[in-house]
Amino acid sequence: MSALDFLVELGTEELPPKALDKLSAAFRAGIEKGLKDAGLAHGRVQAFAAPRRLAVLVEQLAAQQPDRSVNLDGPPIQAAFDAEGEPTQAALGFARKCGVELALIDRSGPKLKFSRTIEGLPAAELLPGIVEASLNELPIPKRMRWAARKDEFVRPTQWLVMLFGEQVIDCEILAQRAGRESRGHRFHNPAPVRISQPSSYLEDLRGAHVIADFAERRALIAKRVEQLASEQNGSAIVPPALLDEVTALVEWPVPLVCSFEERFLEVPQEALITTMQDNQKYFCLLDADGKLLPRFITVANIESKDPAQIVAGNEKVVRPRLTDAEFFFKQDKKQKLESFNERLRNVVFQAQLGSVYDKAVRVSRLAAFIAENTAGDVQQAARAGLLSKCDLATEMVGEFPEMQGIAGYYYALNDGEPQDVALALNEQYMPRGAGAELPSTRTGAILAVADKLDTLVGIFGIGMLPTGSKDPYALRRAALGILRILIEKQLDLDLVKAVDFAIAQFGSQVKASGLSEQVLAFVFERLRARYEDEGVEVATYLSVRAVAPASALDFDQRVQAVQAFRKLPEAEALAAANKRVSNLLGKFEAKLPETVEPRWFDNATEFSLYSALQQAEQAVQPLAEARQYREALERLAHLRAPVDAFFEAVLVNAEDASVRANRYALLARLRGLFLGVADISALG
Repeated sequence: MSALDFLVELGTEELPPKALDKLSAAFRAGIEKGLKDAGLAHGRVQAFAAPRRLAVLVEQLAAQQPDRSVNLDGPPIQAAFDAEGEPTQAALGFARKCGVELALIDRSGPKLKFSRTIEGLPAAELLPGIVEASLNELPIPKRMRWAARKDEFVRPTQWLVMLFGEQVIDCEILAQRAGRESRGHRFHNPAPVRISQPSSYLEDLRGAHVIADFAERRALIAKRVEQLASEQNGSAIVPPALLDEVTALVEWPVPLVCSFEERFLEVPQEALITTMQDNQKYFCLLDADGKLLPRFITVANIESKDPAQIVAGNEKVVRPRLTDAEFFFKQDKKQKLESFNERLRNVVFQAQLGSVYDKAVRVSRLAAFIAENTAGDVQQAARAGLLSKCDLATEMVGEFPEMQGIAGYYYALNDGEPQDVALALNEQYMPRGAGAELPSTRTGAILAVADKLDTLVGIFGIGMLPTGSKDPYALRRAALGILRILIEKQLDLDLVKAVDFAIAQFGSQVKASGLSEQVLAFVFERLRARYEDEGVEVATYLSVRAVAPASALDFDQRVQAVQAFRKLPEAEALAAANKRVSNLLGKFEAKLPETVEPRWFDNATEFSLYSALQQAEQAVQPLAEARQYREALERLAHLRAPVDAFFEAVLVNAEDASVRANRYALLARLRGLFLGVADISALG
C-alpha cells in the first residue's frame, strides 16, 4: 500500500500565547485519534506552532483505508418471525439497521445475522473530516466569530494549507479553502509562501523568517538569553512558564539586552522582577550574589537593522512601571508597618470570623503559644503575628499582590524590627506549593503554622468544609504545609493542645463541639497521602494512626520505625500474633486483672513469656520515652520465640476463670508494650 506525507497548517490571527503549546498538543492528539479511528497507518506525527499558525505533519500516511468486515447479530429466529412465518417488527428493524432488504439477511443460525465488507476510502477523502473534528475538539474556553460567518474558532482564521504528498486536498474548513500557500513573517516576508511538499514545510517557512517549530524556538531563546546574561556577568531568571509564553509570542526570536536606571535598585527587587516578568515578559538578570542587575533581556520578533531603536523602546516602556514601584515603596515607608493594621480593621477576612486585623491578633497569640511549647522566641513570634497582615494594606501590595509577605519583610527591616521577625512576615506563606521551600527561621516556621492553623480551625468551625471539587480557602494545602513544617523543621508541637488553644480564641464565633477532633482528623489524614507518595505502605500509617500521637513529628518518627520494623524477619509473625491478641482481647467481656499473677500459671511457656515481657519492659520503656522507636521495636522483635511458644502450648480460654483472666492480662501486657510505639496488628 502506498504512503505519502501529510501536512495541515491553519493560519490565524495571533493565538493566545499562554494557550499555544496546549492547543498545538491537542491538535496533534486529535489528528492521531482520527487516523487511528479510520484505520490509517502512519509514521511519526509532529506538531508545530507559532503565534499565527497551528500545524501537524504526518509522515508516511497510508493513501488508502483498508477494507473492513462488519458482522451484525440480530434478534433470535423465533422473535424475528411469527407462527405463520411472517417477519416481525424486530426483523424488519434489523434489516433497516443493516441498510438492506430482509431477503439478504442470513437466517441459517439461531439468530439473524448480516455480514458485509466495507471498502476502504482514499485517505484524501477522510482527512478533511479528521482535521475538522480535531479543530472542533480543541480546548478553547471561549470561541470567536468573525465577519458575518457562523464559523467559530479561538481566533479568526486567515489561510489553510493541506497537502497530501504534493497534492492539495480540496476542501474548506473554518471559512478557508485549502491550498499550498502559507504566510511568512508579518514584516520580513509578508508575501505568500509556497509549500512545495510536506517535508519541506519547516525550511520553506524558515526562508520566510518563521521558525515554526515551538521546541526549536524555545531552545534558541533559552540558549541566547543564557549567552547574553553571561556577557553581562550575570545569570538570567528564566521561569519555564515565561519562556513558553515568550516563545509563543515570536516567530523569529531576537533576544536583546536592555537596561534601566540604577536608582530603581533601591526598590525591593522582587517588585521589579514581578513587573518586568508579568507585565513586560522580560528576563531579569542577577549577579553572582543573587542581586538584581540594572539590565534585562527582551525578545524581539524582528531582526532590526537598528536594534538600538528596539532597545530604547523597551527601556522607555519599562520605566513607568519601575517608577510606579519606586513611588509605592517610598510612600509606604513614610509610616510604620504596624500602623497599617488600622486599615485592616475594616477589611473582612471572613464574614463570620471578623476582620483581617482580628485574624492577625489571633495569629499573634497562637504563635506565642506555639513558640512557648516548641522552644521558640515567644516575644518575636507574637510580634511577627501582629505584623503578619500589615503589608496587605500597603500601596505596594495593592499594586503588586505577589509582594504580600515580601513587602512586609522590607518594611519591617526599615522599621528596625528584628531580622527573624522581618523574615517571618514572608515565611508565613511557606510552603507556597507542593515541595516548595520551607521557612528558614524558627519564628517563620512558628508563624506559618499559626496562620494556617487559625484558618483551618476558623473555616471548619463555621462549617465550610472542603469538598471533592471545592476548597476555596486551600485548607488541604494548609494542612499539608503544617505537617511539612512540623516534621521537616523538627517542631515537636502537641497539635491537640494547639488546636484547642486556637478554638478558644474564636469564642462563640465557631461551633466548638467536636471541632477539635474534626480538625485533627483532617490534618492527620493528609499524612496518609504524604506517606503514599513516599512509598510508605498504608498499613504502616494506619498502625501509627491507631495510637493517635498528638505530635506530627512524633507521628513521623513512629512511622519510620514501623517501616524499618517491617523488614525484620520476626515482623510478620509478631504482627499476626498482635492481631490474634487484639481479637481475643476484644471478645473478653470480663474486667481484666490489673496485674499478672504467676501463681495462676500452669505451663512453662507462660513463665517464659512473663519473664521475657519483664525484661522487654525494662529495656523498651526508656527507649520509647526517648523516642528511639526503631530500637524499641528491634528489642520487641526478640519476643517472637516466647510468643510463638505460648500460643502453641497454651489454651488461652481455659475453663478456670482465674487462669483464663490471668492469661488475658498477660496478653494485654504484651499488646501494651507494642502499643507504646504502634498498633502492629494493623500490619497483619
